[in-house]
Amino acid sequence: MDQVSPQRKRAGRRPTIADIAKIVGVSKVSVSNALNGQPGVSEATRARIAEVAEEIGFVRNSAARALSGAKSSAVGLALARPARMLGTEPFFMELIGGIENVLSDASYSLALQVVSDHERGLEAYRRWWGERQIDGAILVDLREDDARVPALEEIGLPTVVIGHPSGSGSLTPVWSDDAAAIRETLEYLAALGHRRVGRVAGLTGLVHTSQRDAAFAAVCRELGLEAAPVIHTDYTGMEGARATRRLLLSPARPTAILYDNDMTAVAGLSVAQEMGLRVPEDLSIVAWDDSPLVQVVRPPLTALTRDIHAYGAHAARILLALISGEKSEGYEDAAPQLTPRGSTAAPPA
Repeated sequence: MDQVSPQRKRAGRRPTIADIAKIVGVSKVSVSNALNGQPGVSEATRARIAEVAEEIGFVRNSAARALSGAKSSAVGLALARPARMLGTEPFFMELIGGIENVLSDASYSLALQVVSDHERGLEAYRRWWGERQIDGAILVDLREDDARVPALEEIGLPTVVIGHPSGSGSLTPVWSDDAAAIRETLEYLAALGHRRVGRVAGLTGLVHTSQRDAAFAAVCRELGLEAAPVIHTDYTGMEGARATRRLLLSPARPTAILYDNDMTAVAGLSVAQEMGLRVPEDLSIVAWDDSPLVQVVRPPLTALTRDIHAYGAHAARILLALISGEKSEGYEDAAPQLTPRGSTAAPPA
């Protein structure tokens, strides 16, 4: 049986009605009639056309667009996050803002869907691509052995992965050096005199979480620091508060805590103050991302600063280049830089 060339898929070619017609051995009109429920096609042929369409990733209600061959002038982003969190999570709001800024200048739109998990996200990407609703995609929250990567490679969807090249396969990555940021932070805390540092981390299984975990452990060993437990969270304020309580109630209470995002850091500040600890006199706190959220609390939080808006803009520019047929090896953004503020100081004597 004839098949659509995998090489052509990887080049970003969508399955078309012509592909189905060639495989089944019928005309394109017959395929269109079958996919749209029109008469003039036997039931056996209709079933065979539907079977082939599914096999090669062609979605039935894409028939009209497939005949025209027009671009959609849209890119897709599926976020596995509770919808109510997006308005309070500074990272994704800034990231989406940067993406939208570049897309709008190019007369492109962003198809955004909030999903319950990565499997549902992959279904969205497949549907959008098969229905010709998008010309490319942005992939976030890269997981170890992420099933989305080979799946998007297989269907030939032009994709930019916001994540480290080690997990992006042949897809184009945009990333920053989180290990360098961990090192700068721990060296700074060690210089202040801290010997016991805790960490409130993000979701397990994410590539960037694993890389931060590994860097944190390695640099603590190198500097002779006592690493307090690393507690993983879902990035929410509630989880950040719980993790902070666990660390501060432990027998070997840390004198400094590094958080993986701003929401958990601000929640940690509130918990420390509720427990009667002074920040920074009794506890130093370092946030990650440096959104306005950490600058308006008291004391303002020391943070790892990066331009998230520009991060999203870089991803969008590279994706538009891929859609236009250009090649890209990816882009390493600047590593987050430490911005000291009022939440860090020497540990208590």
